[in-house]
Amino acid sequence: MNFLRIILWPISIVYGIIILLRNKLYDWRIFPSTKFNIPIISIGNLCVGGTGKSPQIEYLIRLLSQEFNVATLSRGYGRKTKGFLLAGKESTALEIGDEPLQFLTKFPDMPVAVDTKRVRGVKNILQHFPLIKAILLDDAFQHRSIRPGLSILLTDFSRMFSKDFVLPTGQLREFTSGVKRANIIIVTKCPDVLLPLERLRLIKEIKPLPHQSVYFSFIKYGEFLPLYKEPIPPFSKSYYFERSYSVLLLTGIANTEAIEYYLLNKAKTIIPVKFPDHHLFTVKDLENVRKIFDTIVSSNKIILTTEKDAMRLKDQKFSAILRKLPIFYVPIEVSFYEKDKMEFNTQIIDYVRKN
Repeated sequence: MNFLRIILWPISIVYGIIILLRNKLYDWRIFPSTKFNIPIISIGNLCVGGTGKSPQIEYLIRLLSQEFNVATLSRGYGRKTKGFLLAGKESTALEIGDEPLQFLTKFPDMPVAVDTKRVRGVKNILQHFPLIKAILLDDAFQHRSIRPGLSILLTDFSRMFSKDFVLPTGQLREFTSGVKRANIIIVTKCPDVLLPLERLRLIKEIKPLPHQSVYFSFIKYGEFLPLYKEPIPPFSKSYYFERSYSVLLLTGIANTEAIEYYLLNKAKTIIPVKFPDHHLFTVKDLENVRKIFDTIVSSNKIILTTEKDAMRLKDQKFSAILRKLPIFYVPIEVSFYEKDKMEFNTQIIDYVRKN
């Protein structure tokens, strides 16, 4: 593996320099960057996926929607449509992408839009919803065509950007110098208890600039929810843990470490079946999953997937295969440590109120 990284290192350097030059052209205003007269919050990361952007956006929606009209704008990764699209009640993951569909499912009264061209997307949102007071840009840290008023950068506790390198040697989309564009840095997926010394160590590793705030968050797992309401009985997740169920973990996400760690010592066995991030499942994929499930030698067994994957698995063409299986998904929420929560919430609300 180290030998491969050495071979790929020159490619990473060239790629990183190209991205660095692109960013400089935006910094020098040679490439145009649009600023809107409305609070725009960008949520993104330096690495390729897996830092917890979706639950963080949901946290911001819950926080801001108590006082403001909020909209989200995503690229709509994995969708089969093009251009600007406003999500509706009948929208599917193939039309708008799995993450926007997740936002729509949880917040049906909130405008959810997708567009690869973010400037056009914001203009269309404001045209359709003139009373919107804040727009959340999903996965937009590298989208320099918009100048957000507030930029939030996420980094995974177990895969800090400071210990990574640019693609393809590492998982970073750009050199770590890009961190300076962030106003807020959130270390995500931390342990439930974060010791003060560990907190200080991480802050020293991040080396925040004077204009940057650093916060720490962790994941809270909800109850297991059936993919189909019938015929699965509504038992709590403790029911399955107490009876030592085997779990076939079906995922199509970038990073499964967090959910695997959560299930560790709770399930009797974990059988991971992994697909690439945003994978568009096929009937053949799920027939193979069913075969693997049938080979598990236990009467106490379930299939568990993530909330994001559930958005794609709910496609009607999979119903004949999945409806008869005990398949559940587990929703997650972001939670901040008490001091971080108060300070983060205040910073976000103050920004939107003053702009």
